[in-house]
Amino acid sequence: MDHLKSDKRRTLSSRTWLERQLNDPYVLRAKREGFRSRAAYKLAELDDKYRVLKPGGRVVDLGAAPGGWSEIALRRVGAGGRVIALDILDMKPIGGVEFLKLDFLDPAAPERLKAILGGKADVVLSDMAANATGHRKTDHLRIMALAEAAVQFAGEVLDNGGTFLCKVLQGGTESVLLAELKREFETVKHVKPPASRTDSAELYLLARGFRGRSAA
Repeated sequence: MDHLKSDKRRTLSSRTWLERQLNDPYVLRAKREGFRSRAAYKLAELDDKYRVLKPGGRVVDLGAAPGGWSEIALRRVGAGGRVIALDILDMKPIGGVEFLKLDFLDPAAPERLKAILGGKADVVLSDMAANATGHRKTDHLRIMALAEAAVQFAGEVLDNGGTFLCKVLQGGTESVLLAELKREFETVKHVKPPASRTDSAELYLLARGFRGRSAA
């Protein structure tokens, strides 16, 4: 690590981040096993416990880049399934994953995703996160805006019995959002996979058993 300490061009925060990355067992495992990011293990661990992804399933992956969740989803739905991914950032192609480069908050994004999907989805995943400002309240509001947009989209495309998994931040999920999910899904809970860093404020909302918008 001497080269990191001697590199004066890096800020303290960037050196700290890089040192953590180089020593992170999930980062090392992802490189060894050929996954694009350590985030792949977050979805894998949640799926191992809650069985979110099923063979033949139709999955929409929001905030997909660099592709770790899409890789896991594709493996677990198998050849009979579909994975459609979206991100505002570029993502190197993954064979079998249909990718749309677009800001999800663009008014055109949901309709373009629906056109590609051509029907209902079994699972909507959202690992979307806004760029951090360092101001906790602002960051919380930004990620909740993305979560609310994802909830709206999920309610429009999920098939009966479908699943919604979405990143949020600790600090209280808005009651309106939780109330909406509880009206539309049989079960709703907060979950945190082991691969999420212990010092991270991120949590995931897992809603299963979609009942349809008519239930609301």
